[in-house]
Amino acid sequence: MTALRVLVVEDQPAVSQALGVLFDVHGIPFDVAARPEDASRLVESGSIGVVIQDMNFSPSATSGAEGVALFRELRLLAPELPVLLMTAWTSLETAVQLVKEGASDYFAKPWDDAKLLASVRSLLKLRELTLENQRLRAAASDLEKTHDLCGLVYENAAMHRLIRLALQVAPSDAAILITGPNGSGKEKIAEIVQANSKRKGKPFVRVNAGGLPDDLLEAELFGAEAGAYTGSKKLRIGRFEAAHGGTLFLDEIGNLSAAGQMKLLRVLQSREFERLGSSETRRVDVRLLCATNADLPKEIEAGRFREDLYFRLNVIELPVPPLRDRKDDVLPLARSVLGGLAPRDDGEPFQLTRDAEEALLAYTWPGNVRELVNRVQRASLVAPSPQLSAADFGFEAPLVPSTRTPEEEDERAALEKRLRDSGGSVSRAADDLGLSRQALYRRMERLGIVLERRPRD
Repeated sequence: MTALRVLVVEDQPAVSQALGVLFDVHGIPFDVAARPEDASRLVESGSIGVVIQDMNFSPSATSGAEGVALFRELRLLAPELPVLLMTAWTSLETAVQLVKEGASDYFAKPWDDAKLLASVRSLLKLRELTLENQRLRAAASDLEKTHDLCGLVYENAAMHRLIRLALQVAPSDAAILITGPNGSGKEKIAEIVQANSKRKGKPFVRVNAGGLPDDLLEAELFGAEAGAYTGSKKLRIGRFEAAHGGTLFLDEIGNLSAAGQMKLLRVLQSREFERLGSSETRRVDVRLLCATNADLPKEIEAGRFREDLYFRLNVIELPVPPLRDRKDDVLPLARSVLGGLAPRDDGEPFQLTRDAEEALLAYTWPGNVRELVNRVQRASLVAPSPQLSAADFGFEAPLVPSTRTPEEEDERAALEKRLRDSGGSVSRAADDLGLSRQALYRRMERLGIVLERRPRD
């Protein structure tokens, strides 16, 4: 991606030259437009990340009307593009009004170089994040058109990288280890690998390996002849044999007993096994996918997992992030679950209220996607109307409702991180961002960011 540029819209050569020198010294690419029509053309090119615009473009203008017209035109061309306003005291009131309409901030001439640079860098980074998320959403849509994603719903960047890697390795026969916390969707990733592999349409056999006791493990995985053990009266086909030609998915592999690990390793090394009670060696062609929520390297250090088996299983690792780290997936997942539920008796579709959306986004989801599905299903059963509120999900309503766009959610996350890094100090965060305290408070209000206790700064 080409670096985004700063656009300086200024008709006074001395001012545009001073800003140009400042940005040049600090390695920030920029363009200069002396006329509003030149500014519009450059914005339409898609290369601009931040606009710094004057409020007046003729020697006799003082009201800022020209700046207002340009700002509103730029908002139509690129609604999410950050705009910083340069103003004299005569047009200060107009600049304040434009901040309420969506301008990022304003600063008076002469400006503070350090604060201006901090603000420009922060806004450029935010714009890059916004555009990257837009690209990822478009790429995810393209993947869905060309691959079978098995109904997976996601918008998160880390999930997109994970799915791209899963699709890249799916056509091979390499063993894959899918890691992540319980309920995060590891089995869904295994389904996607199978659905896009050369073994698509062949058996896909699933086993909870950690739930197999030692006395049943061998018969479950490799099969048993009739009479091989007490109570067995007929031939039992094992999971390896049932998966022949296809894929075997072993879940909770980290809980497999030492005996089970040794037997599994032998089959992986030789591709051969014997049914319990039989001396006949059978060959098997199986692609192995495993999943675990355990930290296997730590289990190896503790002597609870075989290192040689780990390297056999972990040719490719697919780490599934917890839901708390992919908040941008929460609402799409919730809406998808609601869309799949049986309609109410009155035929009205379920919808999330604003306070429900806020509550879902604020929650940390220790049970991950599995918990989200459970809460959504429960809410649909207990809610008195199709408008599901925070209380229907078992949450208290947040203080501030929201109708934020995905881009605004990205901006909110960036500002919340900056506030956390500053220890909750608005003054310190504003200085870091190159904003005035008032501008940061306005942005916090617009994005629904509420500090539990604002320090006296």
